[in-house]
Amino acid sequence: MATQKKRDKDKVDEYLKRLDIARTATTVNAFESLADKMNRIQRAKTDVKYMVETYLPHYATAESAAFQLEFANMVARDPLFKGFAEWGRGLAKSVWCNVIIPLWLWIRGEDVFFCLMSDSKERAEELLSDVQAELEGNPLLISDFGEQKCEGDWTVGNFKTIDQRFIGMAFGTKKKVRGIRVKQRRPTLWVIDDLETPDTISNHKRMRKQAEIIERDIIPTMTGHHRRVLYANNKFARVMTQTILQEKHPHWKVHQVKAYNKVTHKPAWKYYTAQYYKEQEQDMGLPAAYAEYLHETKLEGKNFSEDDIQWAELPDWLDFKMIIVHWDIAYTDNDTSDYNAVKAWGVCKNNKFWKIDCFVKQAKMKLPCDWMCEFKKSLPIGVNVLFQYESQFWNEEVQRNIDEAEDRNDVTLNMMKVDTPKVNKLGRMLTMVPYYKNGRIYYNIRLKSHNDTQVAVMQLCAVEEGSTEHDDSPDADREALSALEKYVAPVRKTKPGDKTYRTGRMKHKYNMP
Repeated sequence: MATQKKRDKDKVDEYLKRLDIARTATTVNAFESLADKMNRIQRAKTDVKYMVETYLPHYATAESAAFQLEFANMVARDPLFKGFAEWGRGLAKSVWCNVIIPLWLWIRGEDVFFCLMSDSKERAEELLSDVQAELEGNPLLISDFGEQKCEGDWTVGNFKTIDQRFIGMAFGTKKKVRGIRVKQRRPTLWVIDDLETPDTISNHKRMRKQAEIIERDIIPTMTGHHRRVLYANNKFARVMTQTILQEKHPHWKVHQVKAYNKVTHKPAWKYYTAQYYKEQEQDMGLPAAYAEYLHETKLEGKNFSEDDIQWAELPDWLDFKMIIVHWDIAYTDNDTSDYNAVKAWGVCKNNKFWKIDCFVKQAKMKLPCDWMCEFKKSLPIGVNVLFQYESQFWNEEVQRNIDEAEDRNDVTLNMMKVDTPKVNKLGRMLTMVPYYKNGRIYYNIRLKSHNDTQVAVMQLCAVEEGSTEHDDSPDADREALSALEKYVAPVRKTKPGDKTYRTGRMKHKYNMP
């Protein structure tokens, strides 16, 4: 393992390489008139494309794309901007969010207190060092705006310019950010970049915690007129920290850009060619390429596929013959615990099954109980609904949580305890396959971007022999559908001339036409 001294030396060496690039990036015309210099500065303040080509030509290896300019101008216009540069892989998200936009805001005359968070402090320092090197070494920036390096306050990952108009700090997700300030100055710009790792993507609870850090720790550090938050990442997975934030804050801007057209392969940015993306599809495979470049994360399991799901507007409440809300219970809320899965399914008069709403979280029992109470209160009078939960060996604790939730929410659930088989769970879940394959299953389209639903879809598509994925959600689906089957009218095929049972009492009982 590398020693701390070795790591520090490597960090300095990497910074010096960036500094060498910045020092050779631009040149200064010694015979330039003051008027030409001032015209250049004024134009750079309003024209970000010109600013990049003039001060950062080493980053302008291809003409700035329209979507890059659009995003930068949105950020500049709104001092309270909160949003996501959700661009496909390779579209220069980090360069624009960590270098170009912070420098442009500074050139425009803003005092920039720039904080950058990544999955580790080392990665954040590496990302922040790009803009730090430009401030220290870029000849044209120094000529037009003066020397910036402040001796004694210029360490990698934590620096201040001489006049302190630009301050930069790097943070990992585990670093405390509460109370950040330099004298009276508070952060004005936060960038969250490269936050997700394979560990976080497979750990939904950790992603929720990261989202809470942004909401409860990062945003409150900013108190002035400028309070911007930029989140730079492509959407390569169904549930990510950014999708959790997007669901909770629908007014935040999601600036999504696909890297190319999957039919023509025309690139969104001229840095790449159509041939490049064709080769990437061949090398990576379509599912991986679509996820990384197009934000399309379709799930394909051995038994269930996302293509089997039909999304549609929910029917009128009174069209449902019955609604079953089934709770698959989990007791704890740690990173490895089962999920509390509550599934609200209904069957309509045409015998189609509808997933109406759901709760799928690693949480303590209080939250799903409150969720069920809120769901019942949202239903209009006259809707038939039954609540049930899977019988546990600790039913008294379950009932206590239900009672307390009913008291808190002033509602009665009348929940039934049901016994479920303890063997052959896979076989029971696979009985849903014909319903999906035959088009009997519909999902409420309003759940399409719902994070709990996305977790549910992932668990459903993972149902197969030997899977180690949690299956609490599809298990709850199966129990709800099993209960609803009692309300589905049986259909008997007949030959021409045969009598049917759709007469008399049978017809009346099942409300058949």
